[in-house]
Amino acid sequence: MFLRSIAAHITKFLKPTFQSSLLSSLSPSNPLLQEPTNFNILEHKDWLSPSELVKIFQALRDPDSVLPVLAQASVRKDYKPTEALYAAVINKLALARNFDGIDNVMQMIKTEKSCRLSDGFFHGVIKIYGNEAGRINRAIETLFDMPSYKCWPSVKTFNYVLNLLVKTKQFDVVHEVYMGGLRLGVEIDACCLNIMIKGLCGCGDLDSALQVLDEFPKQGCRPNVRTFSTLMHGLCERGKVEEAFRLFERMEREYVEPDAVTFNILILGLRKQGRIEESIEVFDRMMLKGCVPNPGTYQEVLYGLLDAKKFVDAKDFMRKMLFKGVNPSFESYKLITHGLCSENLLGDVDWVLKQMVQNDFVPRMGMWKRILECVLGSSSFDCSSFDAIIKASVS
Repeated sequence: MFLRSIAAHITKFLKPTFQSSLLSSLSPSNPLLQEPTNFNILEHKDWLSPSELVKIFQALRDPDSVLPVLAQASVRKDYKPTEALYAAVINKLALARNFDGIDNVMQMIKTEKSCRLSDGFFHGVIKIYGNEAGRINRAIETLFDMPSYKCWPSVKTFNYVLNLLVKTKQFDVVHEVYMGGLRLGVEIDACCLNIMIKGLCGCGDLDSALQVLDEFPKQGCRPNVRTFSTLMHGLCERGKVEEAFRLFERMEREYVEPDAVTFNILILGLRKQGRIEESIEVFDRMMLKGCVPNPGTYQEVLYGLLDAKKFVDAKDFMRKMLFKGVNPSFESYKLITHGLCSENLLGDVDWVLKQMVQNDFVPRMGMWKRILECVLGSSSFDCSSFDAIIKASVS
């Protein structure tokens, strides 16, 4: 309908001699806009514009026909390759997982030297090699081969490759690629240094990661909250909580505002060392600074209280969570129920069970057993909780 509407409007302004050819080109029956089954582009005598050629490849459904049709198009007199054409060809090959075919096309582009390509084009090719093909080495080679196509990578493309290496835990290659940034003309930014810190922390080289922190002013950059949080996480993972707190103090001195993730890291680090009171102090400090806790923050504090077997405090904290609209995990309900049962606090058990039901949790067999053992030894338990739970489990 859209094509017919356009054609109808255009015919008002064209002479009759041109109408038939224009209408036929816009018609859905035009072979150029259909699936080119056994299509030989050499047999098409009309002049093909670059945009029409792109449409041909976008319409191809048989991935095996992509390279033969490209070969046919490349010998036509009107062949004028564009970035859009190569992008369409490579995307079709990627969908067919014909990554060797992409290698061939990239070599063809280099040989032709008749089309200027943008950094965005290479970013897309590198993503295909890295994410879809799993050919990390080809992603790196493409990055460093960009100058031979008369294109220089942006810091975004460079950082993508660095981050790809960190995600795939190829830490030994990260530094080598980073050092190659100079000859690629890449201007190092804070994101790049953060990726380096993440990689060094990932492989356990905390000393080198901390040295990268000193590189920020040399590169004209300022460390941000992600910089410090990544370093603190690495330190806490290795039990160096005191060093993490010293870094936190440095962070504040440099006027970098901590976020919920930063506090979560410190709270978890303290919890792993059994320093529950200190973790609660960090939580209170977080609230005083006006930093809004996320569900992970509340959950870590709750787990800390449960680890310390402070079940009444845990119940009170759970009440605060629910008031804030944060629902504790099923594991939290399970642990607090067992703990309150061990102290024969049946009224508190009753409250916890009601909260479970209201938040669409139902006790499993182990919890039922522990609750019943506790109930059978006391007559002060409110059975309405059991009625509600039974109704919930039936429904």
